[in-house]
Amino acid sequence: MTHANEILQFLRHEITRCDRPANRVNYQQFFKEKLDEPVGLRGAVLKQIANLGYREIKDSTPAEILKLCDQLLETDLRYRRFFAFDWATRQKSHFRPAEFTRFERWLKRYVDNWGACDSLCTGPFGLLIAQYPELVPKVRPWRKSKNRWHRRASAVILILPVRQELLLDEVFRTADVLLEDPDDMVQKGYGWLLKEATKRFPDEVFDYVMRRKERMPRTALRYAIEKLPLNRRREAMAK
Repeated sequence: MTHANEILQFLRHEITRCDRPANRVNYQQFFKEKLDEPVGLRGAVLKQIANLGYREIKDSTPAEILKLCDQLLETDLRYRRFFAFDWATRQKSHFRPAEFTRFERWLKRYVDNWGACDSLCTGPFGLLIAQYPELVPKVRPWRKSKNRWHRRASAVILILPVRQELLLDEVFRTADVLLEDPDDMVQKGYGWLLKEATKRFPDEVFDYVMRRKERMPRTALRYAIEKLPLNRRREAMAK
């Protein structure tokens, strides 16, 4: 296995090599909160670096790679979450239920914006839940967390399972708990989840929305019905 310090040095070198105006994007346009580093490398460029870095560690065991991801997250390397979540996702065929503890630790220690939340929860963590639906009870306490990103995560983590036509009842239970959450990031999170559910269960989601639309914030409602036919969208938005 490549030593953690060696891969860290490699990533720093590649980030510096690629850091030029043509490869940068203004991150601030995607976030309401003020960012400490509003400009950074484009996602496609980071993906290229992640691919190059993975070549350096691909002969390691899945357990070693996940441990390396732990070590990477503990550093001050810029974009460390991108690389760690990307490399962890590549170990999906080797996930076991015990990884829940690791991924929940990542959520609680390293997620402080919607981008990191969604990357983790539609990446390795969501894949784990899709593989082991019996882990869902461990997710439920997040719905009532004081932390907005944990509440958002409780919805977003169900997106991959529902795309596989799994856990629809859990989708609705989650939306019920978050239904009147005052935080717009949480509203958008469970609205997005319902939108994804409409792709497999349009009738069920439409019925759910129609029964709750008077209580559902308009932000969540618009997200939830976005992929429904126009006539149904109009009916859902009508007062």
